[in-house]
Amino acid sequence: MTTKSAAAAARATVYGYPRQGQGRELKKAIESYWKGRVTAEALHADAIRLRRTHWQQLTEAGVHEVPTGDFSLYDHVLDTTVMVGAIPERHRDAVAADPLAGYFAMARGTQDIAPLEMTKWFDTNYHYLVPELGPDTVFTADSTRQVTELREALTLGLRARPVLVGPVTYLLLAKPAPGVSAGFDPLTLLDRLLPVYAEVLADLRAAGAEWVQLDEPALTQDRTPAVLNAVARAYRDLGALTDRPKVLVASYFDRLGDALPVLAKAPVEGLAVDFTGPAAANLDALAAVGGLPGKRLVAGVVDGRNIWVNNLEKSLATLGTLLGLADRVDVAASCSLLHVPLDADAEKEIDPQILRWLAFARQKTTEIVTLARGLSVGTDAIRGELAANRAAVASRSNSPLTRDPAVRARVEAVTEADGRRAQPYAERAAAQRAHLALPPLPTTTIGSFPQTTELRTARADLRAGRIDSAGYEKRIEAEIRDVISSQEEIGIDVLVHGEPERNDMVQYFAEQLDGYLATEHGWVQSYGTRYVRPPILAGDISRPAPMTVRWTSYAQSLTDLPVKGMLTGPVTMLAWSFVRDDQPLADTARQVALALRDEVADLEAAGTSVIQVDEPALRETLPLRAADHAAYLAWATEAFRLTTSGVRPDTQIHTHMCYAEFGDIVQAIDDLDADVISLEAARSHMQVARELAAHGYAREAGPGVWDIHSPRVPSTEEARALLRKGLEAIPADRLWVNPDCGLKTRGWPETRASLENLVAAARAVRNGLAAS
Repeated sequence: MTTKSAAAAARATVYGYPRQGQGRELKKAIESYWKGRVTAEALHADAIRLRRTHWQQLTEAGVHEVPTGDFSLYDHVLDTTVMVGAIPERHRDAVAADPLAGYFAMARGTQDIAPLEMTKWFDTNYHYLVPELGPDTVFTADSTRQVTELREALTLGLRARPVLVGPVTYLLLAKPAPGVSAGFDPLTLLDRLLPVYAEVLADLRAAGAEWVQLDEPALTQDRTPAVLNAVARAYRDLGALTDRPKVLVASYFDRLGDALPVLAKAPVEGLAVDFTGPAAANLDALAAVGGLPGKRLVAGVVDGRNIWVNNLEKSLATLGTLLGLADRVDVAASCSLLHVPLDADAEKEIDPQILRWLAFARQKTTEIVTLARGLSVGTDAIRGELAANRAAVASRSNSPLTRDPAVRARVEAVTEADGRRAQPYAERAAAQRAHLALPPLPTTTIGSFPQTTELRTARADLRAGRIDSAGYEKRIEAEIRDVISSQEEIGIDVLVHGEPERNDMVQYFAEQLDGYLATEHGWVQSYGTRYVRPPILAGDISRPAPMTVRWTSYAQSLTDLPVKGMLTGPVTMLAWSFVRDDQPLADTARQVALALRDEVADLEAAGTSVIQVDEPALRETLPLRAADHAAYLAWATEAFRLTTSGVRPDTQIHTHMCYAEFGDIVQAIDDLDADVISLEAARSHMQVARELAAHGYAREAGPGVWDIHSPRVPSTEEARALLRKGLEAIPADRLWVNPDCGLKTRGWPETRASLENLVAAARAVRNGLAAS
C-alpha cells in the first residue's frame, strides 16, 4: 500500500480520553470532597494519579502524542470559562475565596447562588456548563491548570499536546448573562477574547508545548458569513503571533462545509478533521479545496462516539487518499474518546462472539496505532491485525443475532394510521379532564425519586445472590409504599411510583428487550459525576414480556390518586445507547417504538390512566446541519406517535424533555401529539414557556420550577415567581407544576422540602387565580 518514505512521520494520537478511571475513581473522589470526607489536596492528588494512568495506557498502546487539558473535574467548557476569567458576577467572591469550591459552585450552585445553565454538548449526551457573557465582560488569562497538566506529562517524558476549546466555539456556545439583552451576541467579544488566548498560548509554549489543539466543533454546524469571517479573523490573528506553539484546529461530529476553505487558508500549522459517518463528506470537500499543502492533517477515521470495531481496510483506504492532500497525515479517532467506555476487555459477561465486535477507548487506541503503523510502513506490517479485523467485521455482518425476521415483518406492516391518535387533541383533553378531575395547575413529578443506599444495596444483594427475587421484590414494594405515602402527604396531584427498581432510564428497559446488550463496566460521563452505562443495540428489538406493569399497578393499588406509568421513548432509547451502524436509525427507532407500544397497551389495560413516555434526547439527536433536520424529525416524531397512538382518548399521554435548546424544535414537539409535556425551565428562567407560546402550542405543558441538578432547595416564593412567569406564556388551564427532571440523584430531605415548597407555590398561585 504505502511505502515507508511516503508516510514515515505518521503519528497516532487522540483528542481526549475517558476521565473517570476503570472504577469511576474520579466520581468517588469528587463526591467525597463534596461531602467533606477528603480535602482539596487529596482530590487533586487523585486527579494527578488518574491523569498519569490515562497517559500510561495511551503510551503503552503506542500513541505517539498524548492530550493534556482534556481531563476535567466537572466540565471542559467550565474549565475554559475559568481559563479566560469569565466568572459570573454572582460567583466571583466564592471563586476568590476558594477556587475549587467556587468552581463547583458554578457547576452545581449553592443554596443562595444559582449555577450556570447546563445543556447538551452538540448532539451528544454529554452536558456542558453554558458561559454567561455580556457587553461588560472582561476576560483575563489564567493558564495555571493548562500549564500544570502539560508539565505533568512532559515530566514523564511524553510528547504532549494541550487541548483547549477554541475561541470561536467558546463564544458560540455562550449565552447572554442574566440581565443582558437576549439580543446580545457573545461573538462580538471575539476581539476582546483573542488576546487572552494569545497569552495562554504563550504560557504553554514557555512550558514546553510544541503543538496546541484548539477545538472548534461549532464550525460543523451551519454558520453565517459573519461567523465565518470571525473564524478567519481569529485564526489570522492567532496565526500571526510569534510567541506561540504550532496550532492544530480540530473539528468533529459532522462535515465542515463552508468552514473548511476558511480553515484551509488560515495561517495555522494543522487541521484535525472527522472522516466518519456524515463527516465522511469532508474527504471530497478537502480534495475540492486543493488539500492542505504545508499543513499537518490529523485524520479522524476511527469513530470516537460508537463502540463498534473499526473496519481497518476501509480506514486505510481513506488514509491513503488523504496522503496526497497534506504534507503529513496522522491518525486519530473522530473526536475525544470521552464519549465511549474505557475498556471492553473488562466485560466478562458478554458473549465472546459479540465482544469481538466491540471497541471501547482502549481498543480504539489500539486501532489508531495499528492504522498509523500501516500508513507509515505498509500493510505487510499489520497483516495479522488486518486478518483478525476482517474476520470480526464479517462475523457481525453474518450473525443471526443481528436479524429477527418476525420483527422486520412487523415493521414492514406499519401503516400511517398506526402513528396517529384516533381523536383530535381537543376531544381527548375534554375526556381526560372529565376522567382525571384534576385541579388547575396540577402538580406532579417527572418520575424517579431518590435512589437510596438501601435500594442500591438491594440490587447488589440480588446480583450477588444474597437475597432471592422474592426478597428483592419486598424491598421494592416497601420503597414504593413510602414514595406513594410521601407524595400524598405533600399533596402531589398526579403521583409516580418512584422507579426504585430501575438502575437507569434506558438501561432498565434495554435489559428486558431482546436485541439489546447491557455492559457491566461501560460507564460514560453524562455530566459532572453523573455516569451512565449506555446499552448496546446489537440486533433487532422486541419485547418478550411486560416491563413496568407489575410495579405501576402495585403503586396504583395503594392510592386513589392517578399514578403515571413511566417509559423511556424510542428516540431516547437510541440516543442514550450505542446504536447499530449497519442499518438506518429510522428502522431501529420503529423496532423500539413497536416494543414500547406493546408496553403502553398493557399499562392501559391494567388501569393506568396517565402514561409518560420520556423523550429528553429528541433535541440532542437533532443533526448538526439544517439540511438533515427534516428527515430526522420525521422519523423521530413518527416513532413517538407509533409508541403512544394506540390508547383511548381519556388516557393522557405525557412526555418529558430536559437540558437542551428547544426553540428550534417546537414544531416537532407539537408533532409528537402528546397531551402534556414537561420541560426543563428553571435555569433558563422559563424561556421554553415563551417559545411554546410564540409557536402557538395548544396542549398542556409543565415548564419546570425546580432545578434538580443543583443541591439547593428552591423557596416557595422562588417557585411562585417562576410559575407567574409561566402563566405569562401558558394559560392556567394548560399549565402544570413540576420539577425540571427526575429526582434520582437528590437526597430525601431536600426532595421533600423542595416538593413541599413546589406544592405550596402551586396552591398559592391557584388560590390567587380563583380569587381573581
